[in-house]
Amino acid sequence: MSLKGARERRVHTGGIELCVAELGDPAHPTVVLIHGYPDSKEVWAEVAERLADRFHVVLYDVRGHGRSSAPKPLRGGFTLEKLTDDFLAVADAVSPDRPVHLVGHDWGSVQSWEFVTVQRTEGRIASFTSISGPSLDHFGHWLKKRLTRPTPRRVAQFLGQGARSWYVYLLQIPVLPELAWRGPLGKRWPSMVRRAEGLPRDGYPTASLPEDAAHGAWLYRDNVRSRLSRPRTDAYAQVPVQLITPTRDDFLSERLFDDLSGWVPELTRRTLPAKHWVPRTRPDQVSTWIADFTLAQEKAISTPGGRASVTPETTRATRATRATRATRATRRKAMSQKPYTERFGGQLVLVTGAASGIGRATAFAFAEAGARIVAVDRDAEGAERTAELSRLIGAPDAWAEVVDVSDAEAMEKLAVRVAAEYGVVDILINNAGIGLSGPFLKTTPQEWKDVLDVNLWGVIHGCRLFGRQMAERGQGGHIVNIASAAAYQPSKSLPAYSTSKAAVLMLSECLRAELSQQDIGVSAICPGFVHTNITSTARFAGVDEAEQQRLRERSTRWYGLRNYPPERVAEAVLRATLRNEAVVPVTPEARGAQLLSRFAPGVLRRIARLEPPL
Repeated sequence: MSLKGARERRVHTGGIELCVAELGDPAHPTVVLIHGYPDSKEVWAEVAERLADRFHVVLYDVRGHGRSSAPKPLRGGFTLEKLTDDFLAVADAVSPDRPVHLVGHDWGSVQSWEFVTVQRTEGRIASFTSISGPSLDHFGHWLKKRLTRPTPRRVAQFLGQGARSWYVYLLQIPVLPELAWRGPLGKRWPSMVRRAEGLPRDGYPTASLPEDAAHGAWLYRDNVRSRLSRPRTDAYAQVPVQLITPTRDDFLSERLFDDLSGWVPELTRRTLPAKHWVPRTRPDQVSTWIADFTLAQEKAISTPGGRASVTPETTRATRATRATRATRATRRKAMSQKPYTERFGGQLVLVTGAASGIGRATAFAFAEAGARIVAVDRDAEGAERTAELSRLIGAPDAWAEVVDVSDAEAMEKLAVRVAAEYGVVDILINNAGIGLSGPFLKTTPQEWKDVLDVNLWGVIHGCRLFGRQMAERGQGGHIVNIASAAAYQPSKSLPAYSTSKAAVLMLSECLRAELSQQDIGVSAICPGFVHTNITSTARFAGVDEAEQQRLRERSTRWYGLRNYPPERVAEAVLRATLRNEAVVPVTPEARGAQLLSRFAPGVLRRIARLEPPL
């Protein structure tokens, strides 16, 4: 594969020649993309093309990779100090007068951590985006903490990362890795990594892979053992850092970054429900985050007064000041939100029925966690208001889409439009629903159709269309279907509504079994009596319009007295998504009904004879 429209130059440093490619206008801010092992710069092709219209994008083959020459001898030629020399030579050649924004993946991130923490690069880097590659110094301190102060959790983390690092041990063996890469492993690697990671068939990896991998083994031999055993104590980041963590990475545990805030004064964390090679599998999301972070740092730099330099002393002082100013309530809130912001930040969440009630509250909850929101509803004004408020709350982006979920053709068009304009949905919330109360014998076929079209077919359309996109992407995802306690609590006055919600519950269970093979979780949320506007729009079978209005007002008053807010349901949705819970009864009455359905179904049948408020 090639980098379309790239301009190439050669940069000489330390007796080697680096192949450097550039895209975009050199007058724009410079973004330097550094590849990992066993890659070449072409791993960034999709990301680079997306960034080139707004940035001066620079990629180079690390020494010994792609079309850059290898040091002679190889031993000692790949130390972090020499890799830093290479970076500075490239930065001076492509952006001599302005600091560059650094982005690294895998070993590109490992070496970039060195660049942003050593004194001799001060003033040459404006920001750093780290993807799937820790600082060896931070990793060394992480290991020492778990060995010298063990707890059951720390021991488990140590053993877990040790198992993921199996390849590091093999690369320390002399000669054998080189023979494997130049032999059968080099031939089979492209198909192996495509199957394991879901990579597209587009000519990646390049033909230089066997030699790249053989040379790159010295990255590990020259650095890993020495740095992990004697990590630097001054490895503080001098610039703002954005950390992008794939949650399904087979090589790195998320726990490796638990202590990172102590080393990085200005840290932004993002997670992706993806595997290791996100520059290839998720270029849209990765390029969006890089662009947003880079532009934010450019704006900060251009602000009068600029940004003060960062030292270990200022880092500790800043942290102490923040801790002093924070109240206990603020700290508790920050800790409670942390799992959500780290897990959902930047993910694309689509919510149906988002104009009000549980849908709007759920959109807001994900927005507060930093997710991008697609608010879907047939109420155009309400959907737009939800999107607008989501952006104010914290969503990086939020869009409104107007559609009737019961319309199969309209939902097909929505799925195509969302994928094309915003990307594949990471989390789908099928929330849209309508209420219908009244005896079975008084419920007309049209009323049955109306309820099933929205409450059941709307969910089916969403799961089928967006679930298929998740499966085809091959990077997992999550589907949340809003059912109801009525799914397992029978009622003589809710036959149509209860039937539709029971079907949603069983659909969710079936989908959970099927889609687990694609790493897609499915949760069914079962609220009870929640104070939303469903009571003001619900229909009552077999009564005239005047009686309709009277019954709506009665139900609204009853639900108002119950006063269970939709925000509590939204919290349950986030928690279920985070934990991949199967069935979640939310309110006390929903939990009680679930217990009775298992252990005392006869009691539920007697309760079913009572008149409910809806």
